[in-house]
Amino acid sequence: MALLMEPGAEPLTESEQADLAGIAAIKEAAAREYKEQGNQFVRMGRKHYAEAVSCYTKAIAQMEPLSALDTGAAAAADASVLFANRAHVNLLLGNHRRALDDAEQAIRLSPSSVKAYYRAVKAALALDLLPDAASFCRRGLEQDPANEELKKLLAQVDAKLSEQERQRAKVAKALAAAKDLAAAMEKRGVKLGKAAYQELTGVKKPKLDEQGVLHWPVLLLYPEVMSSDFIEDFPETDTLSPHLDVMFSESSPPLPWDENHAYTRDAIELYYQGGFGKPLSKSEILRYFLEGTVDPKLLPDALLDGEDEEHGISKSSTISSSTEGSSRWIKVKEGKTLQEVLQDKDYIIPAIPVFFVVSRKSTFYKDFKAGNWSLP
Repeated sequence: MALLMEPGAEPLTESEQADLAGIAAIKEAAAREYKEQGNQFVRMGRKHYAEAVSCYTKAIAQMEPLSALDTGAAAAADASVLFANRAHVNLLLGNHRRALDDAEQAIRLSPSSVKAYYRAVKAALALDLLPDAASFCRRGLEQDPANEELKKLLAQVDAKLSEQERQRAKVAKALAAAKDLAAAMEKRGVKLGKAAYQELTGVKKPKLDEQGVLHWPVLLLYPEVMSSDFIEDFPETDTLSPHLDVMFSESSPPLPWDENHAYTRDAIELYYQGGFGKPLSKSEILRYFLEGTVDPKLLPDALLDGEDEEHGISKSSTISSSTEGSSRWIKVKEGKTLQEVLQDKDYIIPAIPVFFVVSRKSTFYKDFKAGNWSLP
């Protein structure tokens, strides 16, 4: 005869009832023995935790049929203790998902088990399931309002939830700013490529002011000696001339390496490298703008990937320059605004604008113009 009958069904005879009671007693005794063995293994230390889990599992196998019976309320409570014990050992082993599953089963079998709630909280915290951890804390405190351990855990969970919300708000704000910046660049038709020369500048990015004007960090390179100057804030509405007038005025000291004083205001020319590199995709631009502002692990991957899908760009692709493979030096017209220069269809900005400064008075000038010099 099967030990378990359909829920709600009663044994047909007194003999069957006696059989069930006898089998139940045997199973309960076996479960108690396995439970005690498991407790002993726990007391013996970490090397025996796996054996403890095995014993509790065997005990659960004995108790589960009994706890499923309508008349098995006491058996359900006993089975709850076994699941709570196994949850405890799984926590000690770092098996947090298994520990949570066991603790939840213990709660289902005995909703008043404070130990089960405590272990569910610990497992949920380890899995960073903060809303679940908070729920288990509150449900446990409903059973034992004075429980200090659960109170401490609830305070810890609430603090983590507050910090998580603060981080989410920070990410949302940073992402909104990055999207505004990317939209401003897209509106202007400028193309951003992979960063270069960060060993000279560090990680620098453009900024969008309240009037909607882009402010760029600008790097000036002197290819003759591979020295550099850096302009921290160059509004896109400015032309290059006034900045160069100040940097190379007669009252300014000569460049320390310019022994022949070749780099004077009337002799210098600016160039950029046209047709070099590939534009970044929309999501790559957003990631670059967000670099250093928020923890990368907090960034919503699906949202960033969606930026490319919205614009018909594959995650694994970039947009090819129309002149890719035909890199050349293009002279900057100083009377143009920075925005006008950056809008050149052949200029892919290496994260920030980079201009190469040469002098017509220098012997290097001829080599540069003849294409006999390239980036090291």
